[in-house]
Amino acid sequence: MKTKSNFKTLPLDGIDGLKENLSSDLLSGFLVFLLALPLSLGIAAASDFPAIYGLITAMVGGLIVSLISGSLLTIKGPAAGLIVIVAGSVAELGHGDSNLGWKLALGAIVVAGIIQVLFGLLKLGSLSDFFPLSAVHGMLAAIGIIIISKQLHILLGMNPVTEAGKPMVEPLELLAELKNTFSNFFLHKEVAIVGLTSLAIVFGWPMLPIKALKKIPSALVVLIVAIPLTAVLGIHNIPDVKNASGEVITKGFQPLLEFKQGLFDILTVNVSFDGFSQIGVFIKYVVMFALVGSLEALLTVKAIDMMDPYKRKSNANKDLMAVGVGNIVSGILGGLPMISEVARSSANVNNGGKTRWANFFHGFFILLFLIFAVVFSNLIPKSALAAMLIGVGWKLAHPREFGHMAKIGLDQIAVFITTIIFTLATDLLVGIAAGIALKFILHISRGVSIGSLFNSRMTVSNNNIKVKGVAIFSNFIKVKNQILKFPYNSHVVLDVTECKLVDHSVIETLHHLKEDFESEGGKLEIKGIDEFKAITKHHLSVHRKLST
Repeated sequence: MKTKSNFKTLPLDGIDGLKENLSSDLLSGFLVFLLALPLSLGIAAASDFPAIYGLITAMVGGLIVSLISGSLLTIKGPAAGLIVIVAGSVAELGHGDSNLGWKLALGAIVVAGIIQVLFGLLKLGSLSDFFPLSAVHGMLAAIGIIIISKQLHILLGMNPVTEAGKPMVEPLELLAELKNTFSNFFLHKEVAIVGLTSLAIVFGWPMLPIKALKKIPSALVVLIVAIPLTAVLGIHNIPDVKNASGEVITKGFQPLLEFKQGLFDILTVNVSFDGFSQIGVFIKYVVMFALVGSLEALLTVKAIDMMDPYKRKSNANKDLMAVGVGNIVSGILGGLPMISEVARSSANVNNGGKTRWANFFHGFFILLFLIFAVVFSNLIPKSALAAMLIGVGWKLAHPREFGHMAKIGLDQIAVFITTIIFTLATDLLVGIAAGIALKFILHISRGVSIGSLFNSRMTVSNNNIKVKGVAIFSNFIKVKNQILKFPYNSHVVLDVTECKLVDHSVIETLHHLKEDFESEGGKLEIKGIDEFKAITKHHLSVHRKLST
């Protein structure tokens, strides 16, 4: 039976939902497919995977994961936010052999998928609540900078190599090498023309004053313009020149994607678990795939739930298991790790998608493309895909993110920038750990005891939850779970009168929870918060108890 949420009748789920919402979900699925097609190819190519396997990931995310996911509106597929980790795993595990590195990276992806299923079974869907929001935003901004640092070179037809002749993967090296790439602009000027034209479309298309045109994904417009422009400029792939013994004498130049196989050639087991022999490196990437992938997926589910016009709440644990299953299947077949992807999921909501079938149809159209039209993919210039990814990277590392954190407080911008610096200098795990460590140091400097960092003191009486001591990102999960035991249409009181500090992550979480309760006709009352003072003028900054 249908229920009501925010005065709207909920769409049905399952087969009944397919019948009820066929036209809206089919249309949204097709429009998301148009966006996902070039992005999936670009993400795979940027990750040093064979580009076609980005489409395999999107197909699995649509056709399989949509049917078992705990989120109705999110689109599953390869994520730009994992490019850094995937490319790093290929380079480190393969030791310069990209084909070997790809197959060994697949083993890490499959194991990470198994861990994500376990995360869901252990009900760790609230995992994202442990990480301070300033550190999470810093991680995402760092990922954006890393994407841009690599793709700017590809945009201009360059692919910098180290002194050992291997492609550069370190972001600081890539950023330093930009001066040489810019100085050699005319070396591959035709490629640069295609790339810069594509970049102008990526940034200029959303600014058009005509709403009807803005509904067409800029990524699709890039392909419509870049493919014929590439042909007009006479750009084509130049193969390596080898001697009789097979050694490369002259390195070729490949500005276009190159697919030598169709769907039925590539649907085979590609995974290798020989990476276990490099146990330290293998475990590092398993952890990063499982942790960062889960974190991004869960954050996207949260964001899309807030966009859902019907205010439905996803089952985060079930969705995490579904993503894990998708990663196991995708990894076995050769695909990238998948998450609930925010850009495609947002497009799904904006295009009128109502149920999980929109995600299914997006995967179905990917399947049709792989069967009938993959031959046309050989015409796609890499510089056009680089332009799309630079657009994604810019959104992640947009200057307004820095401004937003600075407005919330100097402590938040400090954690944000620390996370970015350590991520660029080392890797994502060290970066997020550095951000969390600084957050702990700041809390301890404010008088928070070490014992209170992870332990919240809480009592519950009827609908009244009293928290004592401090409410901070690392000890609030238990309190939040207690709040969520009450239905959204009830009146719940969170009493913080005996707290002395409530941090930014908790303040923002409570802000969203209050909206959730209000949307269902209920109320989450924060008792005693008027006795606190924000340390800056921003309403989401750290709140400290006023001296009495």
